[in-house]
Amino acid sequence: MTDETVSFGYEDVAPGEKTRRVGGVFSNVAAKYDLMNDAMSGGMHRLWKDRFVRRVKPRAGEAILDMAGGTGDIAFRMEKSGAAITVADINAEMLAVGMERAKKRKIEGLVWAQENAETLSFADKSFDAYTIAFGIRNVTDIPAALSEAHRVLKRGGRFFCLEFSTTLWPGFAEIYDTYSHKVVPKLGKALARDEESYRYLIESIRRFPDMARFKAMIEEAGFTQVKAEPMLGGLVAIHSGWKI
Repeated sequence: MTDETVSFGYEDVAPGEKTRRVGGVFSNVAAKYDLMNDAMSGGMHRLWKDRFVRRVKPRAGEAILDMAGGTGDIAFRMEKSGAAITVADINAEMLAVGMERAKKRKIEGLVWAQENAETLSFADKSFDAYTIAFGIRNVTDIPAALSEAHRVLKRGGRFFCLEFSTTLWPGFAEIYDTYSHKVVPKLGKALARDEESYRYLIESIRRFPDMARFKAMIEEAGFTQVKAEPMLGGLVAIHSGWKI
C-alpha cells in the first residue's frame, strides 16, 4: 500500500499492526462467532446470508472460493448445491471452529485452507465464483484483496461480497449508531467477556467505504457489471461483479 497507516477501528496504525490486531480480535471471538453476529445484527445476519447465497446461485460442478469464511456459515449454505467449495481464512482459530461445526453436521467434502486474502496461493483462473461475507472490511489492503479475487476467478467468474455499509434511512441510522456503539460492546462484555473486540468490529463498520465508494473499488480491480444491493437502506449490502 502507498499509505503509511490504515484504519483499525477509529485508530490509524501501520499495516502490519492492523493485520496482527485483527488476527487477535478473531482469535478472541472465534468460539463466540454466532453470538457476535447476533449481537451486531439483532440475529438478522442469518437471513442476510440466506439472501446472499441465493444471489450467488452455486451450481453442481463449480469451484467456489469462500474467503474469510472460517466458521463455515456461507459454505454450509452452499455445499448442498454440489459445488466444490474451498473455505479460506487467515485465522486458524476460525477455521478450527468451522471444521468442528462441519464435523458435527456431518458435512464432508469442503476444503479448508489458511489463506491471506491479499496474497492467495491459488493459481490464476481457479474458481467460478468468489464469495466473502463480513470479512472484507477487516482486510488490511482491500484493493489488493479485490485484485487477488479477480486474479483467481475464471473468465466469466463472479464476485460476491456481503458487508455492513451505511444506511441511508433517515432516523434508522441514528438508532443503529446508538445501539452499535453503546449496546453491542456491553453485550460483548456480558456474553463473551470481550468488550474491546466487539468495539473494534463496530468501529470497523464506521470506517468502511460506503456503497458507492466500495462499488468503485471493485470496478477498479477489473470487475464489470458491478452492482450494489442494499438491505435496510444500506446498513448491509451485497456487492457483485463479473470477470469478463
